[in-house]
Amino acid sequence: MTATTSAVLPARALLLDMDGTLVNSDASVERIWRRWAERHGLDGDEVMKVVHGRQGYASMALLLPDRPMEQNYAENARLLAEETADTEGVVAIPGAREFLASLDGLPHALVTSADVALSTARMAAAGLEQPAVRITAESVGASKPDPEGFLKGAAELGVDPADCVVFEDSGAGIAAGRAAGMRVVGIGPRAGLHQPDVVVRDLTQVRVERTPEGTILLHVSA
Repeated sequence: MTATTSAVLPARALLLDMDGTLVNSDASVERIWRRWAERHGLDGDEVMKVVHGRQGYASMALLLPDRPMEQNYAENARLLAEETADTEGVVAIPGAREFLASLDGLPHALVTSADVALSTARMAAAGLEQPAVRITAESVGASKPDPEGFLKGAAELGVDPADCVVFEDSGAGIAAGRAAGMRVVGIGPRAGLHQPDVVVRDLTQVRVERTPEGTILLHVSA
C-alpha cells in the first residue's frame, strides 16, 4: 500500500493513539528509555527505534529476548511510574485541541499503549481533554502491533472495524490498525516510514465533516 498526502476518508468512528498523535511526549520517552538502555548496556539509538507505540514490556521482550517475561512486567511497572512523573516538555501535537473539539458528539476513542495513570498525566500536561471511551494498557492482553486494542475500541463504540479510521504515528500502531482491518491516517515523520493510507504532518491538516446520515468525512491534506 502506498500512502498518499491527501484524501477524503469516510468513517463511522475514529480511534486515536495518544503519544505522537495527540501528544508530543518524545522528550520524556527519550529520557526514560535512554536511561533504561544505559542500565542494560544497550545502544540508546537502537532502543528508540523499538519503543514507540509498544507497551514497555513488549519493547523489553524484543530488546532483551533471553530475559524472563516476569522481569519485563516488573520493570515495565517501574518505568510507567517514572514516565507518569516526568511530564516536562509534554505538549499537544499542533491541531490536537481543535481536532478533539471537532469530534464532540461523534463516535471516537483513545487507544493507547499507556496505562490510565500515564495517559491521564500526559493528556493533562498537554492541556487536552480525555475522550469518554478509552482503551488503555489495562484493557488489553496484548500490545500493539497486535490489533486487540483497536478491535476493543471499535466494539466499545459499536462500530464495525471496517468503518473505523485509526490515527497513529508509530510502526507498531500502524501495523495494529491494519491488522484490525482499519484504514490508517499517519501523523508525523515516523508514520511516513510505515506506509499508512494517508500521511500528514500534524492534526492541523485534518478537517472533520459531519454528514446528515451520520458518516464522518475526514478531509486530509498535506
